[in-house]
Amino acid sequence: MLTKFHKNQHHSPCISIASTSLELLNLIKEKTGMGIIKSKKNYNKFRHHDSYTYTIKYNDAIELLEIITPYLVVSQKKKRAELILSEYKSLTPRNGRYSVELLQQKQLFYERFMAL
Repeated sequence: MLTKFHKNQHHSPCISIASTSLELLNLIKEKTGMGIIKSKKNYNKFRHHDSYTYTIKYNDAIELLEIITPYLVVSQKKKRAELILSEYKSLTPRNGRYSVELLQQKQLFYERFMAL
């Protein structure tokens, strides 16, 4: 997905996996060597299992996308991953300073991404 992590920030790549299996998420984190795992608040322990979210952001997310994209089976997710891999870095200056033209291109990229 593309999401804002801070209010004054542009949308950035993020991979997120939610699960009730902490062991599974720990295995994924160990194999990838990146990301964080957070527990989610369980408001009703009698009806629900504890759940966790594994999250990878920014360049780590792009790096993982390069590895997993050939194996994605959901067509929408595969198209979104390919769009991020092909265009995101060229539309994002390293210093974070956007020209008017580049900012417009990035906005069009985000709109195309969300339309998929």
